[in-house]
Amino acid sequence: MARLPSAERRRQLTEAAIRAMARDGVPRTTTRSIAAEAGVSLSVFHYCFDSKQQLVESVITTITGHYVTVVKDAIRPRATLEETVRAGFQAYWDHVRTHPDEHMLTYELTQYALRRPGFEHLARRQYELYAEAYTELIDQLRQSMGLRLRVPVPVLARYLAAMTDGLTLNYLVLGDDAVWTGILDTVTAHVAGLVQEN
Repeated sequence: MARLPSAERRRQLTEAAIRAMARDGVPRTTTRSIAAEAGVSLSVFHYCFDSKQQLVESVITTITGHYVTVVKDAIRPRATLEETVRAGFQAYWDHVRTHPDEHMLTYELTQYALRRPGFEHLARRQYELYAEAYTELIDQLRQSMGLRLRVPVPVLARYLAAMTDGLTLNYLVLGDDAVWTGILDTVTAHVAGLVQEN
């Protein structure tokens, strides 16, 4: 087994944990199964992570980072604000459709953390990460397009997090790709209405 820097090994184990948890569910995923998924010994896992809490937090942060990166790349300024906002939502939506198991895992992680004593703070951290991600995306748009908001950034960030959270769960439960173009158009128009261009 090649020797990797510990940060790279933690990243490898976190990605293996995401795959194992998405496939087997959070409660049934063990440190042993994660080590096997990553192709490393159990001692390597315990060297990289002190606790399951630390691993779960790394999984939550990494999954959030997956789709934030996709959206950040998509929301470069376009001809209109609506086109820019729509591109961001479309990129997120494409990620949901191509990685439904990963998005389903986020809901399972929330429930797991809320129901397991000592893990509750991880559910809170998960939703704080969502708000932080939206704050960063809003700031990126404000700077690149010179926008003024009709609502405070923290309010808009939490609103967007709650809205996409609900829409994602709705899609995971009901599917039905046919209606999502109309839903994304509605969401885009609504969000664009909360922003003014200078």
